[in-house]
Amino acid sequence: MFSSIAPLARLNPFYAPHFQLCQDGLRRRAEPAEAPTTRRSLAAASATEEYSCEYGSGRFFMLCGFGGIISCGTTHTALVPLDLVKCRMQVDPQKYKSIFNGFSVTIKEDGFRGLAKGWAPTFIGYSMQGLCKFGFYEVFKILYGNMLGEENAYLWRTSLYLAASASAEFFADIALAPMEAAKVRIQTQPGYANTLRQAVPKMFGEEGIWAFYKGVAPLWMRQIPYTMMKFACFERTVEALYKYVVPKPRSECSKGEQLVVTFIAGYIAGVFCAIVSHPADSVVSVLNKEKGSSASQVLKRLGFRGVWKGLFARIIMIGTLTALQWFIYDSVKVYFRLPRPPPPEMPESLKKKLGLTQ
Repeated sequence: MFSSIAPLARLNPFYAPHFQLCQDGLRRRAEPAEAPTTRRSLAAASATEEYSCEYGSGRFFMLCGFGGIISCGTTHTALVPLDLVKCRMQVDPQKYKSIFNGFSVTIKEDGFRGLAKGWAPTFIGYSMQGLCKFGFYEVFKILYGNMLGEENAYLWRTSLYLAASASAEFFADIALAPMEAAKVRIQTQPGYANTLRQAVPKMFGEEGIWAFYKGVAPLWMRQIPYTMMKFACFERTVEALYKYVVPKPRSECSKGEQLVVTFIAGYIAGVFCAIVSHPADSVVSVLNKEKGSSASQVLKRLGFRGVWKGLFARIIMIGTLTALQWFIYDSVKVYFRLPRPPPPEMPESLKKKLGLTQ
């Protein structure tokens, strides 16, 4: 079984050069030791450093998940005040007419402390979501890449990113749903509960376990398109930046310069994420506030204009959020010396088939 998995792993277009070099060294003991011809740019950039683990190993996935916890948990918690105003604009647009008006009304009624409402379920929920989102994305990207093979994985790389991110987000939202439901109740229903400890038993007493998972379907509607855009747009934007904007190859960029590219690509991806996921976000906010309503009923009542309320606030929030998340996630990879493969390049075999080499 394991002998059949090893060749598949070597076909993966995101295969770590360092790991491949190790495998080649074991397989070709009689040959002189020299750098592999593939992924030469990453090998050159990493000539003086050692990775802490192999690409695709259990430790690699575990640390990627840890990076997801830090990146998602901290960034979402830091933006709780903006998220609170955005949610209130969605569920009560007559009272909270704009971002600035929403902040003014909230501070007038609850003081500055009121802007932090819902921080605990936000931190817990989005930490769990980050663990699954980033950790499983790396798992599914390698899995699907192996299934496609090197050439098809390169040709269909955008579809690969979309499929891997959608699969990861499916599980991430199941982890997020209970805390998201509690957060919305705390933020949008004055007097319902001020803390997570007050909200959870009250919600369970009123509606049972359904109170925590009734929003999972619209959450999938919001988060899966969001995450597909977040990962696919980011991956392709990074590829484009290094190809058309950055004046030198990635292998010649310092770690700091690479992280700047990561941040810029993350912000661009975040703007598109906000737009594609906003209608479903409006439905989730109203659904978690009301008892006995369904997603279709809420959507019908809000109408086309209603589902776009609060979009500007969400673009600011999600753009900043996504950029910071990618920056923190990539920084965690750098700190733990995890393999960070460069943007994929066309395999030599495919170049020969297309007549691009002599």
